[in-house]
Amino acid sequence: MDDQEFLAERFEANRSHLRGVAFRMLGSLTEADDAVQEAWIRLSRTDTSEVDNLRAWLTTVVGRVCLNMLRSRKTRREASLETHLPDPILSPEEGIDPEQEALLGDSVGLALLVVLDSLTPAERVAFVLHDVFAVPFDQIAPIVGRSPTASRQLASRARRRVQGAPVPDVDLDGQWVVVDAFLAAARAGDFERLLAVLDPEVVLRSDGGGRPAATALIRGAAAVAGQALTFSHLSAFVRPALVNGAAGVVVAPAGRPTSVLAFTVRGGRIVEIDAIADPARLRRLGVAVPPA
Repeated sequence: MDDQEFLAERFEANRSHLRGVAFRMLGSLTEADDAVQEAWIRLSRTDTSEVDNLRAWLTTVVGRVCLNMLRSRKTRREASLETHLPDPILSPEEGIDPEQEALLGDSVGLALLVVLDSLTPAERVAFVLHDVFAVPFDQIAPIVGRSPTASRQLASRARRRVQGAPVPDVDLDGQWVVVDAFLAAARAGDFERLLAVLDPEVVLRSDGGGRPAATALIRGAAAVAGQALTFSHLSAFVRPALVNGAAGVVVAPAGRPTSVLAFTVRGGRIVEIDAIADPARLRRLGVAVPPA
């Protein structure tokens, strides 16, 4: 085995870890794969004879790549009113596979990714590297172009924002009870039953089916219940699925996936619903129809 083959083998041993780092930073599976590929290109062009810890070296390289991607993304979005939603990771009701486990870690629900998406690029990178992957601040500092003390402050600000994110109920069976009650109430057109399973401050986000002008952010139980009744005719085409490890559904009329709904359940009520219906995005993610 030559040096390049040996290097490629070591890189592959770290690929799942690097993809998990990039996904938490970017919330996009495609961009995460691009970041990992860029890390390989940089590795293949680098003399690694003095690299003591290849995993740590690659993690910081991915951090730099993701920071650049986040900065570029922020510039593109500043002129847009589009509601952005991170990529969902779909699994059957039975559970997630090992590759998805590497991406999701302890829990990377869409609600958390939405909060991470609201951070500045430097805050997100500092928080993810330190709080999730235990990278010390003296290694984070050169990535974000700050001192170790300033990097610590970036992570601290991010942590405060993240702590404000809704913490979902950990009992998956309990989540399904609430989501099933919501779907049954929508199917029956029962406004009061919908209100009973929605938190008063519930938030519904929609990507508008790929049309920026149609993206939506709806707040409050009454408004969200009204929206659910508007789409009650689709309830017969709902198939349960895990979305980022939590209860969710795929809507598939005529066997064709048209949307994915992710539910965040806390205290026995739905506090957030994220709806992804961009056809191009669903195709890119390879969303399939779960079995009935």
